[in-house]
Amino acid sequence: MTRYSNIENKPVIMCRSNVLATLIGLLTFAFIITTIWYQPFQSWVFDRHQNQWSWYIRPLFLIPFCYFSYQRNWLGISITLFMLFTSMCWFNTPISVNKRVEEFLTVERAWLNSEWSWQHWALILTIPMSMTALALACWKRNLRIGIVVVCMMAFGKIAWSLYEAGSVGSSILLPAILGLIICVTLLLIWIQRTTKK
Repeated sequence: MTRYSNIENKPVIMCRSNVLATLIGLLTFAFIITTIWYQPFQSWVFDRHQNQWSWYIRPLFLIPFCYFSYQRNWLGISITLFMLFTSMCWFNTPISVNKRVEEFLTVERAWLNSEWSWQHWALILTIPMSMTALALACWKRNLRIGIVVVCMMAFGKIAWSLYEAGSVGSSILLPAILGLIICVTLLLIWIQRTTKK
């Protein structure tokens, strides 16, 4: 009796899960839009983003993102994206800020607040496009392609930072490369285990 009850309740649970995933997705979108175009909120976010702990943990969210995409779990994907984007303001504003970090974030803010040309839109669209590509690779159970996408995302971010900010752009090198190494290592271990199974 319990078995049939669980089968009957499954569509209801899935429906609620999808609704919750959609709501969290909308919250994430609202956070991004508010950060870009509402200056007081942007200032508050970037002040806290000066804490480099947020720089180190952000790439690590790609692991649960890959996992939930592999499991085809919309709610897990949605929660992970929300945490990834909002993590830039999780930590308190540091008492002392590295000069290169401060200068790099100033460049990022200047880029966000400058006139939005088609180049701006093309570049900003690479973020959802790359996340979609990573999700699709894992959704299709192709973790090797997932690793390629992760590497492209990391090196793309590094290239943009060095191009836009010059020498101060190198402040992201350690967090980006360390995060890339951890992500790729865990994905390789995952591939090895799934291949054995």
